Amino acid sequence: MRSAVRTLFAAAVTAVLLVGCAGSGGLDGDLTDDWPAVAAPAVFTPAAGVCQAADFTDVVTLAGYEPVDCAGPHRLETVHVGAFPLQRATAPAGGSPELRGAFAECDTRATGYVGDDWRAGRLRLSVALPSGPGWVSGARWFRCDLTELSTVEAAATVVVRSGSLRDALKTPSPLRLGCQQTRGAAGRVQTLVPVECGGRHDAEFVGVWRAPDTPYPTRDADWAPLYTGCRSAVGRFVGVPDDADLRFRSGVVVRPPGAGRWRVGDRGVRCYLWLSDRTVTASLKGAGPAGLPVRTK
Repeated sequence: MRSAVRTLFAAAVTAVLLVGCAGSGGLDGDLTDDWPAVAAPAVFTPAAGVCQAADFTDVVTLAGYEPVDCAGPHRLETVHVGAFPLQRATAPAGGSPELRGAFAECDTRATGYVGDDWRAGRLRLSVALPSGPGWVSGARWFRCDLTELSTVEAAATVVVRSGSLRDALKTPSPLRLGCQQTRGAAGRVQTLVPVECGGRHDAEFVGVWRAPDTPYPTRDADWAPLYTGCRSAVGRFVGVPDDADLRFRSGVVVRPPGAGRWRVGDRGVRCYLWLSDRTVTASLKGAGPAGLPVRTK
């Protein structure tokens, strides 16, 4: 009997305590609905407008992502981060329409970022993708990276620069391609060496010609459209008629992107006028027929 009384007393005390707790702290007796919901894991996405001290890699991992202030030394700058459709199950392959589309978006964004076609400077645009594990975890981004180069010729090396590339080509800049001195033999241009336009030179960058979506040129006939396109760029730059006489005014040097870059959608061909018979000591931009006369021999 005494044991039963003690049991009833303990139960009554417990009930009172539970009622008191429910009424004094806003608790409703449900032990699950007052905890904050656990957030879903966030998918790693790189930021735009930041720089990296490491060299470019076409696959970016979370462990290798170490952004730095663009004011300090760095090797590349991310100018845009885009996104593939969420329903894509795998990363797009090289040469696929999706990857070419990503490069086209990067191309447009990079030009807006620097203030002119990025190919008008000593710059290279590249597209980086998430790693395999990143893709499996839901990453669908692509990163648009610009790198400064020592030259746009074959012997290019990456420049460790300080300072952002934002608006870098809006005004005159050492980054801009300009007057050149050719190096070669037997009437063929092998390399272009940048020089001051006030010094003697025989070539000059005139602009970029956008090639159509055709296979990479490998035969002489494939190169003909590139020369025709660049010759038109020479006419616009100098201010002379784009007619049959243009080929007698100046030669042209064409510098298309490499076959690998062509495959991912880069169709921008750098174009240069070439004076195979003389040198000049000033830019020929806007010089007109007097500056680029028809050669008679």
